[in-house]
Amino acid sequence: MSGLDGLRGLAALYVVLFHCWLYTFPGYPNSSAPPWLDGLMFGRLAVVFFLVLSGFSLAISPARHGWRSGGVGQFLRRRAWRILPPYWAALILSLLISWFVVPASHFGPPTGATVLVYGLVAQDMVTAPTPNGAFWSIGVESELYLLFPLLLFVRRRWGAAVLAVCVTLPVVAGGLMAANASPVEGDNWLAPHLAPVFAAGVIGAGAISASDRIRRLPWGWLAVLAALPVLALGAVRGSVWTVNHYFWIDLAIAPAMTMVLAAVATGKPAFLVRLLTTRPVRGLGNFSYSLYLIHLPIVMAVIRRVAPHFVSPGLPTFGFTLALALPVSVIGAWLFSKIFEIPFKKNRSWKSLIAGGSEGK
Repeated sequence: MSGLDGLRGLAALYVVLFHCWLYTFPGYPNSSAPPWLDGLMFGRLAVVFFLVLSGFSLAISPARHGWRSGGVGQFLRRRAWRILPPYWAALILSLLISWFVVPASHFGPPTGATVLVYGLVAQDMVTAPTPNGAFWSIGVESELYLLFPLLLFVRRRWGAAVLAVCVTLPVVAGGLMAANASPVEGDNWLAPHLAPVFAAGVIGAGAISASDRIRRLPWGWLAVLAALPVLALGAVRGSVWTVNHYFWIDLAIAPAMTMVLAAVATGKPAFLVRLLTTRPVRGLGNFSYSLYLIHLPIVMAVIRRVAPHFVSPGLPTFGFTLALALPVSVIGAWLFSKIFEIPFKKNRSWKSLIAGGSEGK
C-alpha cells in the first residue's frame, strides 16, 4: 500500500544507523557516545515498528474480506516463500563473515548448533551463538506468523477489543509479577512479549476497510497524542532508563505506531505520504528486508577490521563507518535483493520463478 513500503525502508535505515552507533561506542545502554547522538540508540523500537507494520500489512487483505486469511496452509506457505530464501542466503553470508572475518558476538564464532538453530529459524526458542545479531527478530516474526491465523479468528469472532485483551492481558500480568515489575529480557523467548505489538498492527488494519467516518479520523494527530506520554516519560527518565524498560515501552508505544500506519494508509498527512512515495524512499522500501538481513556483518567488519587501520576509536570511527559501511550496506542490499528477494516477491512458485528466469535469458 502507498507509503507503507517507504516507512519500512526508513525503519531499516535507522536500524543500520543504530548498529553503526552501537558497535562504535561501548557500554550500551550507558554508551560512551556523545549525548547528541542519543537519538540513535533506540534500534529496538525500530524493530517493534517492523512488527507492528508486519501485522498491519498482513491483515489488510483479511480486513477487506471478513477477517479471513484464505487458508492457513496457503498463508504459511506464502510467508515461507517470501521470508526464507533471502533469510537463508543471508544466513550463509553471515556464517562466512563470522567464521572468517569477525565474530558476530562476544560468545565467539558460530558452531554447529548455530547452523541448526538458525537454519530452522528457531533462535527465539533455542540459544546458540549468533551469526548475525539482527536475526533475533526473524525468529520472533516467524512465530508470530504461526499465531496470525488465530488472531484473525479471534478478531472475526469476537472483535478488536477482545483480541487486544486476550493478547495483551497475559503479557501485562506477567510483567507486573516480575521482580520490581520490570522483567529482565534475555536473548530469546521474546515472541510472547511482542505478540501484542504485532496484534496492534492487525487491529489497526481494520481502519482500511472501515466506514468513511473512521477513515477520516485524524489518525496522525491521534498518533501524536498517543505517543506524547511515552515520549515525555522517556525524556524525563532518560534514554538509559528507557532502554532498560523496553518491556513496557514496547507495549506503550505500539498504539501510536499503529495510528501512524492508519494515517499513512488512508493518505494522511499528504506531505508525509508524498515523501514516502518518492522514488528513493519507495525504492529503499523495496529492498528493506535485504538491508535488514545483511547490514550488520558489514558494519561489524568495517568497525572491527577496517576502521582500526585508518582512524582512532570514537567519533572518527563512527564517521568512517557511516562513510563506508552505510553505502556498502545499501548497495549490497540492493544487489542482494535482486538475486534473493525480488524474484521471490514477483513469483509465487518454483515453476514461475524458473520460467521467469528462462524468459530473462
